[in-house]
Amino acid sequence: MNLRLRVSVLAVALGVALGGMACGGAAFGQGAGRGGAAQEVVPYVRTEAMIPMRDGVKLHAVILRPVGSETGEPLPFLMTRTPYGVDDSTQSSVNRSKPELAASGYIFVFEDIRGRYKSEGQFVMNRPIVAHKTKKDVDETTDTRDTIDWLLKNVPNNSQKVGVLGVSYPGFLAMMAGIDAHPAVKAISPQAPMTDIWMGDDFFHNGAFRETYGFDYVQQLEGQKTDVRVESKEDTFDYFLRNGNFANAAAEAKMSDLPTAKIFLTQPAFTKFWQDMAVEKHLTKVEVPTLEVGGYWDQEDMWGTQAEYAALKPHDSKHEVFMVLGPWNHGGWGGPGSTLGSNFGMVNFGEPTGTEYRKTYEAPFFEKYLKGKPGFDLVDVASFRTGLNQWERYDAWPPATGFKPERLYWLPEQTLGFTAPDGKYDTVAAAYVADPADPVPYRNRPIQATYGTGSKWRTWLVEDQRFVSGRKDLANFSTAPLDHDVTVTGDVMADLFAATTGSDADWVVKLIDVYPDDAPGNMAGYQLMIVDEIFRGRYRKSFEHPEALKPSEVNEFKWSLHGADHTFLKGHKIMVEVQSSWFPLYDRNPQTFVPNIMTAPKDAYKAETMTIYGSAKYPSHLEIEAAQ
Repeated sequence: MNLRLRVSVLAVALGVALGGMACGGAAFGQGAGRGGAAQEVVPYVRTEAMIPMRDGVKLHAVILRPVGSETGEPLPFLMTRTPYGVDDSTQSSVNRSKPELAASGYIFVFEDIRGRYKSEGQFVMNRPIVAHKTKKDVDETTDTRDTIDWLLKNVPNNSQKVGVLGVSYPGFLAMMAGIDAHPAVKAISPQAPMTDIWMGDDFFHNGAFRETYGFDYVQQLEGQKTDVRVESKEDTFDYFLRNGNFANAAAEAKMSDLPTAKIFLTQPAFTKFWQDMAVEKHLTKVEVPTLEVGGYWDQEDMWGTQAEYAALKPHDSKHEVFMVLGPWNHGGWGGPGSTLGSNFGMVNFGEPTGTEYRKTYEAPFFEKYLKGKPGFDLVDVASFRTGLNQWERYDAWPPATGFKPERLYWLPEQTLGFTAPDGKYDTVAAAYVADPADPVPYRNRPIQATYGTGSKWRTWLVEDQRFVSGRKDLANFSTAPLDHDVTVTGDVMADLFAATTGSDADWVVKLIDVYPDDAPGNMAGYQLMIVDEIFRGRYRKSFEHPEALKPSEVNEFKWSLHGADHTFLKGHKIMVEVQSSWFPLYDRNPQTFVPNIMTAPKDAYKAETMTIYGSAKYPSHLEIEAAQ
C-alpha cells in the first residue's frame, strides 16, 4: 500500500447514503439507491490523499477500492469531482448509489475541487476554461488532468483507464474531463450538467433571473467552504415581495459582496462574463465516449443535457455520444424512479425507471469502455415516454422519423387546435392584466428556502397546476377531450405574438396534460406540466443588448420550452397556459423598462395589460413534433 495514503478499512456498511445536495449531491446524485431491493455489500478500502496540482495547490480526495484489489486484475478508476464535500464517501455510499458498478469492481475516486471543503486554493463558480500558457493558468480541465496523472502513478494495480461521472455541478466537472482530455480518460457521463448558467441552467432562463435559487445557492457555495443550507422562517414569496428587488434582498441578507452576487447585480445581461462560463462553445469535437443523462422534470439543469448532446453530435463520427432522458427531477435517476411528486401532486410511472436506467445504460456503458465487456447496446438515445410509460429508443434526438412537424394554435374563446386561424389580422386570443404587486406563484405556498426544511423545491414541476389556473391574470387555451392519443416528442417551441401596454414584459408558457375528471384516485382533473419556460421580453432581439418594448406594439417572441416525450391519452385535454410572472423563483419584471431590473425602483413596477393574438397574421402557437 502506498504510504502517502491514509488508510482505513471499513469492515461493515455504515448505512449512510450520499444525500442530495444543491445542484446534484455530494457524489453520484440525489437519493441514490434508496428504495431498491437489498444489495450484497462489497467491502471496500478507504484512503485519503492530498493531490498536488501544477501550481502547487493540493486537492483533497477520497479513494475507495475493493478489498484485496492491490493484486490480481488491474482495475479502472471511476471519478467524481465535486464542490459538495467528499468526506461521506464510504463503502456504504458506493454500494448504495452504484450497486452494479460497485459489485463489478472499480477504484472510486471522489475529489473536493479548489477552495471547497478540505481542498486548498480559491473556489470560482463554474470556473471558465482558460488558455494554458503557464503553470498558473488553471481551470477544471487542468485540475482533472493533474489529478489523473497522480492517480495513475500513485494508486497501485490500476488499469490506466479512467471514467468520470457526476450530477449537476459534478456533471459540469465530468464534461471538463472530456475537454482537452487526458489520454487515460476512456468514458465520461455528464448528468444534468451545469452548461450555460445564463441561457438555461440554474441562474437565468432566457434572461429572466432565478431569484430565489441564485439567492440561496450563491450563499451556500460562496459564503463558506462547506454547505450549510439557507433557511427562512418567512415565506420567501413575502420576503422577496417585501424587499422589492434583488439588490434590496441581497443587502438584507448581507450577501451583496459575494463574487457571483456582485455579477448578478451589475451584469444581468448576457455579458462576456457569462459567455466565458458557457461550456457548449468548447464542444467542437468528441474526445471520449460520452453518456449524457437528464430528466424531463429537472428543476435545476434540464437545459444542459440536451444542449451538450446537440453540440457534440455533429462531431460524432465514431458514434460515441449517447443520451438517456427519463421521468426524473434533478438526479432522480439515482433512486428507484417509480414515482415523482409530493402532497401537491404525484405521478406514477409504473416501473422503477431509475433502477432500469442504471442497470440497462449506465453500468453497461462504463463496463464497455473501461473493461471491454459486452452489454451496452444503445445506438443513440433512450427516452422514457410518459403518458404511455414505456422506454423508447431513437437513432437521433429529436427523432428523425416517426413524427411530423405540427403547430398547436392558441385561438379565441380559450381554445387550442391544430388548424391555423383565418380570422382578421388583429384577432385577440386572450388578454389579462399582470400586476407586479400580486405576482403568480411558481409553486404552492408557503414557499420555503430552496433547500430549506420541508421545501418542495425538488418536485415543484409536477405540482398540480390547478392551484393557479383559475387566476384572472393569465390565459388558458385548451382542446376538447381528445378522441385519440397524441404523442409529442422532441423540442417544443413557443411562438408568441403579443403586446403589452408597458415597455417590458415576461412571458411564461406551459404545456399541460389535463387528466379527465373520472381519472382514478388523485389524478382526477390533474393538470400536469409537460414542458414550460420563461422569456424576458427585453431580450427579444439580443441577449447581450436589451431593448425596451414599444407599448401596444405586437411583437413576436420565440423560445424553446425544452424537449418532451409524452403521450396525451385519449380522453385527456391538451392545455397551454400563458402568464407574466413566476414568483419568486423568477424576479418580478417591473413591466416598465429600466436599465437594470436588479435595482429597479419601487415606482417602476406597474400593472399592465398583456394581449395575446391568434390570427392569420399573428398566429400564436406551439411548434411540436407529433404523432397522432
